[in-house]
Amino acid sequence: MQTQILERMESEVRTYSRSFPTVFTEAKGARLHAEDGNQYIDFLAGAGTLNYGHNHPKLKQALADYIASDGIVHGLDMWSAAKRDYLETLEEVILKPRGLDYKVHLPGPTGTNAVEAAIRLARNAKGRHNIVTFTNGFHGVTMGALATTGNRKFREATGGIPTQGASFMPFDGYMGEGVDTLSYFEKLLGDNSGGLDVPAAVIIETVQGEGGINPAGIPWLQRLEKICRDHDMLLIVDDIQAGCGRTGKFFSFEHAGITPDIVTNSKSLSGFGLPFAHVLMRPELDIWKPGQYNGTFRGFNLAFVTAAAAMRHFWSDDTFERDVQRKGRVVEDRFQKLASFMTEKGHPASERGRGLMRGLDVGDGDMADKITAQAFKNGLIIETSGHSGQVIKCLCPLTITDEDLVGGLDILEQSVKEVFGQA
Repeated sequence: MQTQILERMESEVRTYSRSFPTVFTEAKGARLHAEDGNQYIDFLAGAGTLNYGHNHPKLKQALADYIASDGIVHGLDMWSAAKRDYLETLEEVILKPRGLDYKVHLPGPTGTNAVEAAIRLARNAKGRHNIVTFTNGFHGVTMGALATTGNRKFREATGGIPTQGASFMPFDGYMGEGVDTLSYFEKLLGDNSGGLDVPAAVIIETVQGEGGINPAGIPWLQRLEKICRDHDMLLIVDDIQAGCGRTGKFFSFEHAGITPDIVTNSKSLSGFGLPFAHVLMRPELDIWKPGQYNGTFRGFNLAFVTAAAAMRHFWSDDTFERDVQRKGRVVEDRFQKLASFMTEKGHPASERGRGLMRGLDVGDGDMADKITAQAFKNGLIIETSGHSGQVIKCLCPLTITDEDLVGGLDILEQSVKEVFGQA
């Protein structure tokens, strides 16, 4: 396995190649193959970018046919047949059945592009600068999005330039059980001496991904929506990691029955691992002037093709989402048993999540790293998240076979027991 050129030339900023030090050559479904002949079950899935697995045949064929026909690949934001098909499919398959009426902004290919556009649009629409965000939230690492991201590791990477324009509130459960964090937020909103600049918007992940797989309670989300309405604030749902089916619904906010003013999607939006993002907004919020927020890669037609194919194939009825929810219960059960095992061994642990976005909180980052490193040796790719990397995070493909799902969970259980000296 030749890695010298990779180690010598790639920046020290790299992360995943440190956790999984091998050269991957091909992938199919939930399986990754390496140059040295080893293969792995993938519970990382591009950090939530490959909800439909690696090289799904339906999506691959749609892309291959489009390329073979000399279809438009790059076209700035000019109109194309691929864009038209994408927007028609989005409206007919996703939005209308859910009673949603949104316009679509294509800001650039990444999640942080979408967040930057969303918070800038909210400020313009309301004429106010402040964005309320939440503890442990992660919304990207460009300067505007970073101001709404809690993790100190990312915030300190600005080289000392302060991030501005956001106020942090405690997420659901942040202060412990029985503490109503929204009452604190409401108190500040109603207090002219509370020091909180009147917000233009609130940005929220209904399940915090990088923050440690923290799901907001359904009543909490419903009340947050009401607070936004009562105080003339826009509600932005960052559905970049939790969206596109990850929680068992196409949009993660569907579980709460709320309707955000603005939604950001990326990661699995293309369905094939191609860079793609959009911002959905209520039509009356579309106050952009032509070219006011642009980008060279805001019309990636290859992603339009695979995204439309994914929506038609997986989301034309509720069969797929019910299967995701079923698999989520399998992971939930196994994670609860692992948490009980660790707790009995004197190392308290707990399970949490929604759908197939699930976490095993093992209490500290060193323990989580030992378990995931052992899992890699045993043939499983799985990562950690949380404020200190203490949560082992399952983001397996939603399309994973039952065999691979159980196989991956067996490897994780084996690895936990090996770390505890029980194997």
